[in-house]
Amino acid sequence: MGSLERIKLIERLISEANGYLEKDDAVQSSEELYKAAEESIKALAEHFNLEEVKEAEKKGRWTVALLEKSVGKLTDKLGMEVEHGWDAANYLQVWGFHEAKLDSEYVKRRLPLIIRLKELTKKIYSKSNKKS
Repeated sequence: MGSLERIKLIERLISEANGYLEKDDAVQSSEELYKAAEESIKALAEHFNLEEVKEAEKKGRWTVALLEKSVGKLTDKLGMEVEHGWDAANYLQVWGFHEAKLDSEYVKRRLPLIIRLKELTKKIYSKSNKKS
């Protein structure tokens, strides 16, 4: 997937999450926000040519362990926004989606962290596109 397509996908997932929040559907919103954060991590890992990308290709899929390793490396490169966004998304995936224990207010509180991760991803990609 190209960088522009990936950014559009991340933005679409966040938009869908907002739509679910408007309908007070915290479960589906949590899932969409997790997917948006996951795509951001994959995009950044690919951009920085992290070894986890090759491992994911070899395995045929990304695992949580590969995503976590990528988050650690990306946090070292880019700062805590990466880890904060990922942690918020992980929390929503477990407690909002799988366990269905969160209401929309709890999801809304974590939304800005995931949006910041998306914005960071977009900024990194736009910088690299200006260089080429």
